[in-house]
Amino acid sequence: MAEEAFDYEDVTVYTLESDDEEEMLLAQNECTFIWANKEGWPLGVIMSYVWQDGCFWITLSSQRARVPAMRRDNRCAVCITSKGTDIGANRTVTYKGTCEILDDDETKAWFYPALARAIRPGEQHAQWQKNFAAFLDSPRRVIFKITPTQRIGYDGRKMGEATAKFVADHGDQ
Repeated sequence: MAEEAFDYEDVTVYTLESDDEEEMLLAQNECTFIWANKEGWPLGVIMSYVWQDGCFWITLSSQRARVPAMRRDNRCAVCITSKGTDIGANRTVTYKGTCEILDDDETKAWFYPALARAIRPGEQHAQWQKNFAAFLDSPRRVIFKITPTQRIGYDGRKMGEATAKFVADHGDQ
């Protein structure tokens, strides 16, 4: 890496590779969901998700302010980090996307059990998963299907490796 390029200004060279990204999306079960309120202010909350078919799937009560906001303007963003997973920290990806609001029985039938497994994986939690999926099936619950349209990925491991190499080649200046 050229000395003049090693200034941490352009971190796009530390992009997250697609295989590492997929591993992280499947290992993690929480995202930051971001939308704009009617005044145009960005807001974000941490939510559990399922990554399936190239989309993020999350659920909430239709009473939440996010639901009318998504009906008004379905543009949103989702941020994921590897922090807290078994794969370790230092990976992150942010997506810009569109949100579709679903409440059909077919989607609920696969999604609720999938979310329960994502939150508490393993056969030893089968009864909890079944109970949680049933709990989710409430009258006002909807499912957001977020389809990514653009991504920004970052792999901090690459930056760490580049920093270590720079220090090894140039000393601790």
